[in-house]
Amino acid sequence: MNLSRYKAEYAEYKATGQLNNSIKKWSTNGKNLLFGIFRLVIIVGISYVILSPLIGIVSSSFFSEEDVYNPMVYLLPTAPTLERYTKAILRLDYWNIMKNTLLYTVSLTLIQLVVTSMVGYGFARFDFPFKKLLFGCVVIMIVIPTHTVMLPLYMSFATFDPFGILSHFGVETNLLSSPVPMYILTLFGCGLRSGLYIYIFNQFFRGLPKEIEEAAFVDGAGPWRTYLRVMLPNAVPSIITVTVFSLVWQYNDTFYGKLFLISDDILISKSILSLQDNITNLDKILDPSISQLYVYAGIVMLILPLVIMYVLLQRHFIEGVERSGIVG
Repeated sequence: MNLSRYKAEYAEYKATGQLNNSIKKWSTNGKNLLFGIFRLVIIVGISYVILSPLIGIVSSSFFSEEDVYNPMVYLLPTAPTLERYTKAILRLDYWNIMKNTLLYTVSLTLIQLVVTSMVGYGFARFDFPFKKLLFGCVVIMIVIPTHTVMLPLYMSFATFDPFGILSHFGVETNLLSSPVPMYILTLFGCGLRSGLYIYIFNQFFRGLPKEIEEAAFVDGAGPWRTYLRVMLPNAVPSIITVTVFSLVWQYNDTFYGKLFLISDDILISKSILSLQDNITNLDKILDPSISQLYVYAGIVMLILPLVIMYVLLQRHFIEGVERSGIVG
């Protein structure tokens, strides 16, 4: 009797279409689950490929001598030690050089923000002769590799004499071995990645409605006041984007540091390159496998400020990238 009742309920369930709907629902849920698992595997795999070198460096910086020569140790040290960090801090003179590096990096970034935002605003809102040609030069600054102009840059600052003025007074100026060339390049919008920053600001200012400028002009504001009081406050996403890019690239720069012979006491990215030699010569650690561990500790301390900065500005940075014209 129960069997007959179940058959009747099944026939009714099937007739109303509920069975097909349930099958479709289970099928959809199953596909979504499989797609979610597949997506998770892909994301984890790509993340591991990208982060595995960094994970290895961080892990190795805590290795002791026993861990280095123990074939059973992988990533997790059996006898972790902080000796690598204490020695690296000492040989790098970490706190002093970090202060100099941050002062150098932040000052260049501030100059770059002012100059590139003004140039980007000018290209976006004003018409002037040769505007398209000059903006084409900005684009060329982005696409041309810096290595192609390294020799002219070196010679220009080795015998710095703009328009031949100094030669009339018998003055010979060599600006190498100092950060002055970087400040000059940045001040004139030719510094590290300045072309890209000008492009970012230009794209952002072009996207702002002209009505806000017209309202400012009606109220009696001139171009400079409009730029400072109206346009810049609305360009916060682009400012954050350019700030992060500039800080990171100036902080990590070794190309211009080597080209202009800037002191290792100013750029920690250059100082880290000689850390292993200092450890070998001063501490008599001749085993390259052991001395390399101190370099790993120095690298971790090098990237730590950048990680902290990105964590603090992550949300604003992503929003700025989306609104600044880099993508889309």
